Amino acid sequence: MHFETFIKQVSKIKNLNLPGQTSQFKLSPPFRKELENENKDKMKYAKKAGVMALFYPKNKETYLVLILRKTYKGVHSAQVGFPGGRYEEGDKNLEFTALRETFEEVGVPIDVVEVLKDMTPLYIPPSNFTVAPFVGITHQTPNFVKQDDEVEDVIEVKLTHFLDDTNTTTAKVMTSYNVKLEVPAFTLNGHVVWGATAMMLSELKDLLKIVL
Repeated sequence: MHFETFIKQVSKIKNLNLPGQTSQFKLSPPFRKELENENKDKMKYAKKAGVMALFYPKNKETYLVLILRKTYKGVHSAQVGFPGGRYEEGDKNLEFTALRETFEEVGVPIDVVEVLKDMTPLYIPPSNFTVAPFVGITHQTPNFVKQDDEVEDVIEVKLTHFLDDTNTTTAKVMTSYNVKLEVPAFTLNGHVVWGATAMMLSELKDLLKIVL
């Protein structure tokens, strides 16, 4: 989709009600609801994080940036996610957290990003985080600079590719609970995207399809 067309249409999401868990659970792993029930007490004291679904122009077309995380000893090792991270003391709110972390992880300056909407927060049981996702745009084609100690690769996903229903699939993955399961997922740029990121992408996709 041409970026100028996208810009004219996407601002309409500001006035939309969020589809929330109805959308998120379309791409939910099969054990998700049970884990939420088991972790109700922990959820009250979960750590906070903010992530950014950032759209931008490239060769006049519209793209969304995702990242491939480094392999490390942690529950999100080598997974695809949004730029973003943990709320830190000094962040005025989670929107700022998402903007700050996007700058730190992929080099997009805070002052070139316009935040259009916050989406439905999502609890992640394995890491005990509640993540606040935000939708943002920049009118500039970013010069991505990845944070080498955390980001393995920057993934530039064409909007039309993301919205294509044929890129929703199922995949067998090894979970952080050391159990291999078949889960719903997106296949984007050759990467399997599942779990919390897929759930947030599902809500984002449903929002965009209303206005585009």
